[in-house]
Amino acid sequence: MQLLYLNPEYNGGMKLNDPLSSCFRILPIQASALKRLGIISVRDLLYHFPARYGDTAQVTSISNLRKGDTAVIFGRISGLKTSRAFRKKIPMAEAVVEDETGKIKIVWFYQAYLAKMIMEDSNVRVEGKVPERNGELYFSNPRIENAPDLFTQTKAHSLYPVYPETRGITSNWIYHKIQSIFASGILSEIQDPVPEFILKTYKLPDLKTSLIYIHTPKKEAHAQIARKRFAFEEIFLIQLERQKARHLFKENNAFVIEKSEEEIEQFVQRFPFTITSAQRRAIEHILADFKNGHPMSRLLEGDVGSGKTAVAAVAVYATATSKPKGQNFGTLQSAYMAPTEILAQQHFESFIKYFSHLPINVALITGSGCRKFPSKVHPDGWTNISRTQLLKWVASGEIAVLLGTHALIQKSVTFKNLALVIIDEQHRFGTTQRQKLAKKDGKTPHLLSMAATPIPRTLALTLYGDLDLSLLDEMPAGRKKIITEIITPEKRKAAYEEIRRELKAGRQLYVICPRIDEPDPTKELAIQTKSVKEEAKRLKKEVFPEYEIGILHSKMKPAEKERVMLDFKDKKIDILVATSVVEVGVNVENASLIVIEGAERFGL
Repeated sequence: MQLLYLNPEYNGGMKLNDPLSSCFRILPIQASALKRLGIISVRDLLYHFPARYGDTAQVTSISNLRKGDTAVIFGRISGLKTSRAFRKKIPMAEAVVEDETGKIKIVWFYQAYLAKMIMEDSNVRVEGKVPERNGELYFSNPRIENAPDLFTQTKAHSLYPVYPETRGITSNWIYHKIQSIFASGILSEIQDPVPEFILKTYKLPDLKTSLIYIHTPKKEAHAQIARKRFAFEEIFLIQLERQKARHLFKENNAFVIEKSEEEIEQFVQRFPFTITSAQRRAIEHILADFKNGHPMSRLLEGDVGSGKTAVAAVAVYATATSKPKGQNFGTLQSAYMAPTEILAQQHFESFIKYFSHLPINVALITGSGCRKFPSKVHPDGWTNISRTQLLKWVASGEIAVLLGTHALIQKSVTFKNLALVIIDEQHRFGTTQRQKLAKKDGKTPHLLSMAATPIPRTLALTLYGDLDLSLLDEMPAGRKKIITEIITPEKRKAAYEEIRRELKAGRQLYVICPRIDEPDPTKELAIQTKSVKEEAKRLKKEVFPEYEIGILHSKMKPAEKERVMLDFKDKKIDILVATSVVEVGVNVENASLIVIEGAERFGL
């Protein structure tokens, strides 16, 4: 997020919102490249920060290079060409780099594409090993990058910025255009969005100084403090936006829901487990929010298995057994949105168990169809119903609890007395989607968002500053401890035998891989890790040929993903090889093991 604006008295020629094309001569290939980088205006270019910095102070002159050195040189490149080795026909690229002390040859084997990525006669930084052949020193397969030519002309400072680039735009081009913007005098007229007293409190530089420091640091400390300031600014502006949204939301009116402690306790006593003290605290928070006449806006965070659904069920119970204030008829309604159809179906079945003893109608709406509980034909079970009929019952208020996926936020779904909205795995939904559901009809409903992703408390308060926070930091009694082991290559065979014993006992297995397809061997920066498709083939051919193996990843169509997850749930698939897309898929109680390949590629 950027907030950059000018003093209204500034009369300079360049404006922050001016397109770069009106300030500089931009070639068509450069215009396309800038668009790919998301750079349109002067403001965008100022906020296109370096990815890192090179340091010419660490450079060795070519005349001082010795055989076996690992060195960095800085100079002008020429003679770029591609060829194939005489005997083995290996694709290779060659060039010559020259500084004021001499020349040296560069050779890249199997990386001929590099000759097309570097411009002839451009200034470069070269880093690598220096072998000798036929009495001549050369660089073999070095790292190379463009560097601004400023540093061949002056020693004012040795750090040079390396920006995120794309074909048609180099760091050198970006650097010089930013220097031209600085020279225009526009920095003196930019107003800082962060108040001066806050900058002093946290010992942060002002905006003008930070922009100069981040694009032209004289020392590493300048670059670091500038990055710290811009990180602070981004978080600060997010918090302001969230607090504004919070206050606007709280100004609305909501249904008042009041339930006695005895009623809540009677409902909780029916659970097949004893709720934790953390769940009790969360329930107390929610019931207190229900009473004040303004919409609740709360985030319920807890690990998988901590009992978020049970807390949500209590909130739904309090809502569904209450009537609109001043009425002795009708019921307040709840909407529960889940990220996948299978998860929505599982919550639907769970809610049937929670509310089967009460005269409460529970329904499910997804892209695949609609269901209602109880059924006139089967009082103890649900029945399929038409979408048209379900929408009529929701609009009339007959359906007290409606669960579903994105289908809930369609215009055709209207409620009579929507009092509570619950969003499961809320980080999976955009802000607009959450707002659409929270502003459905009439009064603003109470909002309960739930997340199993372990977001640190301080980060949660920043990103979700418009939400109050309740933490479920305890697991229900009797829950088995999860055993986590790091398997080294020499222990892999033994691990597979342990997995085979579990599979023979009727259990199922997840295998998580960082990639969908195998990495392209011609791409230097491709992540070399296991892929879903190849790992599934390998496991089937070499390790578990007797078991059914399925795959799941984000490139599959939604219907296909749903089918695979249903097959896994119904035990038609024994081993599911997937990317992290499976994390919000389905609760398969029979799956007792998970193997994470390339675990270092995943965060928390």
